[in-house]
Amino acid sequence: MNNFTFTNPVKIIFGKDTIKNITSEIPVGSKVLITYGGGSIKKNNVYEQVINALSSFEYTEFSGIEANPHFETCMKAVALIKEKHIDYVLAVGGGSVIDATKFIVAAACFDDSDPWQILSKGLEIKKALPFGTVLTISATGSEMNDGGVITKAATQEKLAFSSPLVFPKFSVLDPTVTFSLPPRQIANGVVDAFIHVIEQYLTYNEGDSLLQDLMSEAILKTLVLEGPKALENPTDYDVRANLMWASTWALNYWISCGVPQDWATHMIGHELTAFYGLDHAQTLAIVLPGVMTRLKDQKAKKIKRLGKEVFGLQATSDSELIDKTIAAVEGFFEQMGNKTHLSDYGLDEDAIEKVEKRFIERGWKLGECKNITSDVVVEILRLRL
Repeated sequence: MNNFTFTNPVKIIFGKDTIKNITSEIPVGSKVLITYGGGSIKKNNVYEQVINALSSFEYTEFSGIEANPHFETCMKAVALIKEKHIDYVLAVGGGSVIDATKFIVAAACFDDSDPWQILSKGLEIKKALPFGTVLTISATGSEMNDGGVITKAATQEKLAFSSPLVFPKFSVLDPTVTFSLPPRQIANGVVDAFIHVIEQYLTYNEGDSLLQDLMSEAILKTLVLEGPKALENPTDYDVRANLMWASTWALNYWISCGVPQDWATHMIGHELTAFYGLDHAQTLAIVLPGVMTRLKDQKAKKIKRLGKEVFGLQATSDSELIDKTIAAVEGFFEQMGNKTHLSDYGLDEDAIEKVEKRFIERGWKLGECKNITSDVVVEILRLRL
């Protein structure tokens, strides 16, 4: 196990009818900005609960945050914060709203230069407004970590950032608010969480971080078992509670302690979203089987363990077990309703060439061994045509 330092300061408030608790979490006298997306929170009673909880506060609303939040939209919220002298922000939504809010609270205090450089150049965040979250979609884990991903529509770039200053102060997780989600969002959430775990688990690591491996497998098993149930019976509280908590633990940094991490699937997938607007989880479902196939020698021990421990597979040879495991992963994504090939979305060799050009320009080397170069990215994507 590698050396590590671990801190996670986020207070989690979990369970039914807990949105009202935000009243005691936000400092008295705060001027609050509520951030949210397209307005679905006004159809499922979440908005009403939030407004009731904030009845003693002065608050302003900012809506319209996209599914892949745009830098341009975030900067409109920053302008509103400065105009209204906001000193606390409440994100009400899924990972996109929370990611956007993380950037907004940092950009609002970023006066020295263009806030886009937080993403494009990795400039340090030195100050951020405090914020909390009310989670409405279990997927990204953004409610309990310090990272986010923002898209610049003008240049079709989707980039990640992180800072300990953008951990939420608290997050309210009420599984009942996920009951009304459409099947596509349920599926996307499960697939996203599954691959978050995979990025931290499916590496060259020889299994000397036993507790992290077992915890990762517990999360993966939960997603595999409960994901299809959520599609069949969306209002089963226990199922939705298990999925919500599993998604949070998939990316709250606990299972990444002391282990190598990959994240190539995410970085490749981001380009497909930036160029073609595919859902984040859709891109991940396309890319991961290709990464597993192309790097199966490097990741062989963990792929075999994944097959045995999570999918209950057996085989007469290592190569057969590896192939069965990759097929099981792809089959799970398809079972959840996420297609796994570029052609399923009308994309072909032209899309691969476009992504390749972007990687050549950036000179990125991805993966836990930094051996996924632009030519390897092309090989991975061609496997997914």
